[in-house]
Amino acid sequence: MCDPRDPVSVSGALAMLDRALDALNAADAGSLPTSIQAEALLALERAEAKHTTARAQMLTAFEAQAGYQADAQGSARTWLRWQARITKGAAAVALAWTRRLAAHPAVGRALADGEISASWARAICDWNDRMPAARRDDADEILVTAARAGTDQADLAALAEEMYYRSREPDADPGDRFDDRAVWLDLTFRGAGRLNGDLTPGCAAALAAVLDALGRKAGPEDSRSAIQRRHDAMEEACRRLLAAGMLPGRAGQHRQLLVHITLAQMQGMTSTGETAWAAAAREHGWLTGAEAGAAACDATVIPIVTGRVDPAALDRLVDVFLARHGLADPGHPGPPVPPPATVNDPTAGPPAAAPPTCGGARSGRTGDGTHPTYEPLSPHSRRRLGRALLAMAADALSGPGGLAAWLRNSLDRGPLTSVSLPLDIGAATETIPAHLRRLVSARHPHCAFPGCEQPASVCDVHHLVPRADGGATALPNLVNLCSFHHLVAVHRWGWQLCLNPDGTTTATGPDGRVLHSHGPPTRAA
Repeated sequence: MCDPRDPVSVSGALAMLDRALDALNAADAGSLPTSIQAEALLALERAEAKHTTARAQMLTAFEAQAGYQADAQGSARTWLRWQARITKGAAAVALAWTRRLAAHPAVGRALADGEISASWARAICDWNDRMPAARRDDADEILVTAARAGTDQADLAALAEEMYYRSREPDADPGDRFDDRAVWLDLTFRGAGRLNGDLTPGCAAALAAVLDALGRKAGPEDSRSAIQRRHDAMEEACRRLLAAGMLPGRAGQHRQLLVHITLAQMQGMTSTGETAWAAAAREHGWLTGAEAGAAACDATVIPIVTGRVDPAALDRLVDVFLARHGLADPGHPGPPVPPPATVNDPTAGPPAAAPPTCGGARSGRTGDGTHPTYEPLSPHSRRRLGRALLAMAADALSGPGGLAAWLRNSLDRGPLTSVSLPLDIGAATETIPAHLRRLVSARHPHCAFPGCEQPASVCDVHHLVPRADGGATALPNLVNLCSFHHLVAVHRWGWQLCLNPDGTTTATGPDGRVLHSHGPPTRAA
């Protein structure tokens, strides 16, 4: 018999659901008795289970009828991302439930009845996906029945494992869930990422060992939470792998900084203690914060200089040339030109060469015999003269090949090109020379931060006085620091490190705490 309070349509049900949730959100949860709070929490868990099934059913039908095409989308996944405003990962999870419940109808029925939670349903599906297809439905019924009876998750997992071993073929290799392995890395805002995956037992054990070994507190100055330390441990493991030179295509460099700079920027570049390239990276905003400090301390720098022809500058060069030879174009008067050097001028060069034949101009005298007469240069003649001057300048600057092989493009093909082209790629230059790196490691065979024993092989070389402040790349100004103490403690949190005359170190925190190393390091030979 129908309850008159039940909705008579899907639209009515959705409206009722919306009003119910609004009422729960408007309730003063803090004033409710704990029994009511517990009742609400249990009811919301049942609602999430039923919501999972309802969404999967609607999404299955929507995808089968290609309903997403009405909104000009190519798939249900993209429709969810752009219309429901959810992330790519959340859309993938929603679609995964449609496939999961289609393969496990007994689990879907238990979810729809609110008898098991969505997280337990997923676990049951994952366990029974390993079962032979002919026995999967029976295994689902057994686990769902056990879950309804109050069996906890650990016992459900043991029961699933027992069914799996009994159902596999005799002498079959039980395997290690190798086919179930997967890792997802979704890049989000400004290069941040979200990592998720299903790991094989071997991979999980190896990762747990890495996180346990590298994720411990570094000392009393380490205020990171446990989950932050695990994140940093994984990053540190990747850094050590990169530093070990075991990945292809790195040529063994510890950290590389590719500095792209235009020829105009390079001409106006100044340096105050840092290398010119590191200064350029700071001045033009390519690196900021801890990344900039780390790159300035210890990185392999590869400068890449780009440039293009500036038509306005070339036009000014033509004007100067014409004015210098008494052929100023009335349409292009040009800038003032200094008078020609006299024979008594020790800096005077050889007499100016005759200008190239440009056409359109001729010399002569006016009626009073004091002023030249000429015909204005045509645009074509000015371009020819500009090309001739540019060719001579290119030869003077770059040798027989011209200015980057005349900007890798013939100017005779039409108007001057404005494409930015690479003019020069400098040699990879390590900020810390190899001999200094060896001396720093000989003096401090581990991280120089008080109390840290990370080996020098996984450390960066840090400038005690920053390069931006005039700090020298010299042994008294260099120490080894592990990634945490270098990138986080020093460059992000603001700890200051001092190298004492006996080789010990003192660290001073931004809150005034002071830490001392306990003994002098090994004396460098």
